[in-house]
Amino acid sequence: MENLFTNLAGSLRAALESTGLPAILTDTSMTMVKLTAILVFILLNALWLVYMERKVAGYIQFRPGPNRVGPKGLLQTTADIGKLMSKEVVIPKQADKVLFLLAPALVFAPPLMVFAVVPFGENMAAIDMNIGLFYFLAVASLSTVIFWMAGWSSNNKYSLLGGMRVVAQMVSYELPLVLSILGVVMITGTLNISEIVRSQQGIWFIFAQPLAFLIFFIAGVAECNRAPFDLAEGESELVAGPFTEYSGMGFAMFFLAEYASALVISFMCAILFLGGWLAPFGMTFIPGWIWMFLKVYLVMFLIMWIRWTYPRIRVDQLMGFGWKVLVPLSLANIFVTGLVMKIFKMLGW
Repeated sequence: MENLFTNLAGSLRAALESTGLPAILTDTSMTMVKLTAILVFILLNALWLVYMERKVAGYIQFRPGPNRVGPKGLLQTTADIGKLMSKEVVIPKQADKVLFLLAPALVFAPPLMVFAVVPFGENMAAIDMNIGLFYFLAVASLSTVIFWMAGWSSNNKYSLLGGMRVVAQMVSYELPLVLSILGVVMITGTLNISEIVRSQQGIWFIFAQPLAFLIFFIAGVAECNRAPFDLAEGESELVAGPFTEYSGMGFAMFFLAEYASALVISFMCAILFLGGWLAPFGMTFIPGWIWMFLKVYLVMFLIMWIRWTYPRIRVDQLMGFGWKVLVPLSLANIFVTGLVMKIFKMLGW
């Protein structure tokens, strides 16, 4: 079970090589198969997470949640997708039609590109890059451009203001997000995501870098535009922010992309601070990829718990918290990490 998916990939590669395909075509085919599997994984997880959040919200608010469509309401999300697919995509008369339609089509690109370097278990990364962490930070920031594209192309003042809020919020919280990771990079001395996981054999970084984990988690939730940081979609102020003019599958794509982005943050939390696929308490009889998914869904549950517990904060509070609290704390964490590493080095540890 530990090497289930690795063995499947090896068998598929052997089958392709047995057909006499050139090495470059075999590698390209394997990469395409892996990326297709990742896309299917993201889409299925997005559907499941919508259902999971409704159930979590129902539990927190003492109500049943979806319980009519399908067993235990499991087909509710599927029914919603069918409803959205049947709805007309309305394009505003004065909108930039090309960019308006392009934005929801591109919104899944950054999560898909990030998952290309995310290891789901030992040797289970589609592309194992030496600069995987740098790649994650670079690609994840592309979502800012897509949200701005959606807000600007709609030719709606509420969409434009929502797009401006997205840009301000995501740019502001990317800084503490990056700075919080530096402590981990200083300890491990690598940008390879798989090597960062292996470096936690002795101790998970949530214990060595608790402040960095807290900053990364908060900034990650803000990057996903989720409550209490959902300023981009302030219903009482901006209708639906940059998504105001979108209907049908256009709106559904943005809605599902939020869950895909939250899934990315959950994976990175598990990888950087929770030991990734490493088993706790020596329970190695359970495959590493199962431990990875358990940790990811634990973080996802925490994200949902926070959403249905705390109210949305004001935009000035959001920006002030990012620049006046998280950035100084992340800089202090880098200083303390460097100081402790220097002391350990002097002591010969």
